[in-house]
Amino acid sequence: MKKLKIIYKALVILLIINACSEEDRSLDFLDNVAPPSNVAASYNLSQDNSGLVTILPTAVGATFFDVYFGDASAEEKGVEAGKMAQHTYTEGTYNIKVVAYNSKGDATEATQELVVSFKAPENLEVTIENDIAISKQLNITAKADFAATYDFYSGEADVAQPAASANIGDVINYQYATAGTYTVKVIAKGGAIETTEYNGEFEVTAILAPLKSANTQPARDAADVISIFSDTYTNVAGTDFNPNWSQTTVYTPFELNGDAMIQYSNLNYQGIQIGETQDISGMEFLHLDVWTADATELDTYLISVASGEKMIKTALTKDAWTTINIPISAFTEQGLSVDDIHQFKFEGSGSVFIDNLYFYKASSAPVTGVTPLTFETDYELSSFDGGSASVIANPDANGNSSSSVLELAKNAGQLWAGSKITISSTFDVSNTTITAKVWSPRAGLDLLLKFEDATPWPNTVSSAEITATTTVANAWEELTFDFSGISTSVDFNNLVLIMDNGTEGDGSANYTIYVDDISTSPVLDFEPEFILSSFDGGAISVIANPDTNGNASAMVAQLVKNAGQLWAGSKITVPTPFSFTAGTSIKVKVWSPRAGLDVLLKFEDATPWPNTVASAEITATTTTANAWEELTFDFSGISTSVDFTNLVLIMDNGTEGDGSANYTIYLDDISQF
Repeated sequence: MKKLKIIYKALVILLIINACSEEDRSLDFLDNVAPPSNVAASYNLSQDNSGLVTILPTAVGATFFDVYFGDASAEEKGVEAGKMAQHTYTEGTYNIKVVAYNSKGDATEATQELVVSFKAPENLEVTIENDIAISKQLNITAKADFAATYDFYSGEADVAQPAASANIGDVINYQYATAGTYTVKVIAKGGAIETTEYNGEFEVTAILAPLKSANTQPARDAADVISIFSDTYTNVAGTDFNPNWSQTTVYTPFELNGDAMIQYSNLNYQGIQIGETQDISGMEFLHLDVWTADATELDTYLISVASGEKMIKTALTKDAWTTINIPISAFTEQGLSVDDIHQFKFEGSGSVFIDNLYFYKASSAPVTGVTPLTFETDYELSSFDGGSASVIANPDANGNSSSSVLELAKNAGQLWAGSKITISSTFDVSNTTITAKVWSPRAGLDLLLKFEDATPWPNTVSSAEITATTTVANAWEELTFDFSGISTSVDFNNLVLIMDNGTEGDGSANYTIYVDDISTSPVLDFEPEFILSSFDGGAISVIANPDTNGNASAMVAQLVKNAGQLWAGSKITVPTPFSFTAGTSIKVKVWSPRAGLDVLLKFEDATPWPNTVASAEITATTTTANAWEELTFDFSGISTSVDFTNLVLIMDNGTEGDGSANYTIYLDDISQF
């Protein structure tokens, strides 16, 4: 298989090179190719008692697959994405394994059950529910003995039937175009000619209004906010939310559990006349939260007395709150004067609910204490050609008492795969002897240490490299790199680390080392102000920010929920207790792969769980997918007399994770106010 992978990778790279111009032949983008995720297989059994099964392997980011059939037969290798494998089974239960490979050869595998039976399915149980958060979506599950798959017939006249199919026991999420009552059918199928059916009537409902409020707003100082409509702040008096501008929009005040909102139905355009002209030149952002069931975008206008109106367009997420923060500069760059804003105008279609309409700037009176936790160091980690780097808890304190160290791995890739440390200033190499603490799994491992200037490779102008060799295994030792003769006039911004240069790694423990206390100036000790740990299947680490759109931080915390307990999570322990005397709300920047992901934030005292004496927890829910947003956790009433030293984070508490991209989020800038 290794030879096949190498040949396949070579063909992919050759095709890429041939498709590019001479100037564009860099393959650096392959460094950012993620391993495959959401690996699964769909089954289709021939209903003729033959036992013939067609298997469609699927995964996000995969280019080909190996399929292991779960019996004594040989696996089928190199199945291209979108292609299927076939196999004939005797009656029985089998564990099918699918191994997915990306364009770099990175592999991810998953195993799932297949039942092959020549009996008609029995004991069919069908569950059909309206989704509580997505309008006009049904969630269907079918279970039956002796069944492998099932088909769902939606009852829609203009949709080819069956409308959807799935493996038995898996959930079908099916969204209708129109709400109403439909005659639905579920057919459970196995390897037999006979099938088993369920028939019934079901009412598909539309969600036309929000079922929950937008996120709680920060407790901003009065000097930092100009509020037009919000229950959190003092609003400008006398504002008219429905001036007569001859619009067809229908304005209706709306309230959800005491939370006031603005409802604009049949929207074409709608104005708001502010009670008094506002000078917003000292503000930084315009904020509003928008919920809609049918609109796709909203045009937001600020209107100046002197310079007219300017617009920003924002895409909306249906059946969810969209949090909008528009920089005031986005208006001023269009020539709008902002010292005399007297009106808003919204344009769009459908219906929208608006809440928390205000201008704000960053807090002028930050809360003192151990927050914010920004996960920023004075350096940035990156990797190339199969290397990986992350800051982790020290796995071996014998010989090195540091809490955190740098973990380096050399995965399958190029012979020179490695990692890089970039600092915002330059390395001081006036002392030409560099030392580093290194933990290696074996003696004789070569570690190359290389200084480079800021010019990206392969155009680097100046560099200097030295290799040192480990002499002990499974223990810390100090290696010395003699850079006698290195130029002290060059601005070296990058420190490159490559283990066993010239040998391809495999990502195993044999190619994983730990590095600490690199003695340049500044000393790189990889120590944050806090300790990261995980429990019951959770994982947390500090990594380079994978998405700087909406969050410019260089480093963020990565949180993963692997298979384990339903409450698997991670913990941040601080040396000084959190202080709540000046503020009891917590805000966190969160990047989630999906809207509707729950993030539980819990403070605990220093007593280890399950003997924790005092704790307090709040859950907030993401509203956007594949983008940064700021979640707010309101801890009003939390005791200010308890020494809370632990901050626990759990995603989707009550649901077991699987370590996939669907259960991987990023956190940054945890602060209190």
